[in-house]
Amino acid sequence: MAFTDIPPLQPHICVRGGLEAIAFYERAFGAANTFRQLAEDGRRVMHANLSIYGGEVMLHDEFPEFDMSVSAPPTIGGTAVAVSVNLPEPAAVDAAFAKAVEAGAQGLMPPSDTFWGARYARIADPFGHVWAFNAPLEQT
Repeated sequence: MAFTDIPPLQPHICVRGGLEAIAFYERAFGAANTFRQLAEDGRRVMHANLSIYGGEVMLHDEFPEFDMSVSAPPTIGGTAVAVSVNLPEPAAVDAAFAKAVEAGAQGLMPPSDTFWGARYARIADPFGHVWAFNAPLEQT
């Protein structure tokens, strides 16, 4: 991927257990691991790029030996950010929620029609990150 092909906004998430997280995202979201570099220890992910629902997410393990100012959700007791996945139609929200829960995510909010005109659902992945699925109820 050329630098000019990188999206203008790209989440970069920190996890404990990067290899396991990549495998989970492949099962739960149909992610494609487009790049992965392991640390010298051969166990932790220094950097990975994942293609998820047409978007790009970067991922890395915690590295407490470096002052990265970024920690995995278990280290900070939760997460301050939810990753929002915008889907093309309401049925896709239901399917994405079901697939993620089947893969091991915790359903936080089952799919429902919202007052803001969207089909919406939220899950927590096994690594502490919250993901929201969103699709317009009316196609424009």
